[in-house]
Amino acid sequence: MRQDKLIPGVVLVLIGTLFLLYNFHVLHFHWINILHLWPVFLLIGGINLIFAHNRSGWATALKILVIVFGFGLVLFGDFGYNWNWWPNRYYRYHQDDNGNYQDNNDNDDDNDTTSGPGSIRKIEGSSNFHADFPTGTQNARLNLKGGASSYSLADTTNLLFEASTTEYRNKYDLNTHQEGNTAVVDFDLKGHKGVWDWGNGNKSNRAVLKLNPRPIWDVNIDAGATSLDFDLSRFKINYVKISGGAGEFKVRLGAPLTSTKVDVSSGVSDVEISVPQNAACSIDAHSGLSSNSFDGFNKTSDNHYETPGFANATNKIYITINGGLSDFKVRRY
Repeated sequence: MRQDKLIPGVVLVLIGTLFLLYNFHVLHFHWINILHLWPVFLLIGGINLIFAHNRSGWATALKILVIVFGFGLVLFGDFGYNWNWWPNRYYRYHQDDNGNYQDNNDNDDDNDTTSGPGSIRKIEGSSNFHADFPTGTQNARLNLKGGASSYSLADTTNLLFEASTTEYRNKYDLNTHQEGNTAVVDFDLKGHKGVWDWGNGNKSNRAVLKLNPRPIWDVNIDAGATSLDFDLSRFKINYVKISGGAGEFKVRLGAPLTSTKVDVSSGVSDVEISVPQNAACSIDAHSGLSSNSFDGFNKTSDNHYETPGFANATNKIYITINGGLSDFKVRRY
């Protein structure tokens, strides 16, 4: 390989890969960092000029290392979106719901941002959401959307839906409506780009959810870099759909209805689905380079697995798995 082609090739591969991951919500980063850290690109260019005619292995490794470090700093660094460009004048930036940055030109070092004269909106905080149970509701659907967050669900409520959240530079949004006898809950994380805090990764968006156990539920999850732990064993579940990028997804099911379906599509994730020991269950796995572990299942054909006695069972769980480079587990408890 010609050395003069290596470095431009590495840069193009990194840029293409990062933008692809960003578009699929697998990767989230701060666009404002490009304004803060533009000297990094001078450093990358300078190092490559200095060692342009050095063909040794260590010089090539140094050039690649500087490129990777520089891109990592720009993409993952979080420096508070703030700086002082005038004495005693403090500026802080944050993203709004459309991913645009707005400023808070206060003199203090708080976590607020002004949204108008005399008004303050917290960047960090906690919120409680709830939706009443509509009379006559027989079915319900939860649409959960937004990466860069952790979600958990295990408890029940007499309402239709409850959520307790901790928000970090983002906010959750709840909307409900009725479709005949089906109550629909839309719970979204707004502005879910650029929430990772360099050197302070314990700050993250978190939501603890509760559902009413009376209706039959459909659960649709559309998330990117997400940690999800749903214990649905206390609920009547008709359908669960998980579309994720890079994350960790754990779902625990209870006794199936006549037909309970689970559909999982993920990129680079750890996925664990737990089903009752006595439940009849089948798995269709089209998982590419992924690792599969289906303890207690018999392989009946290519990509298809069943629990013993599945064909004669009345109530069944159907699991469909599609993934690129993930770790899939289905276990019986």
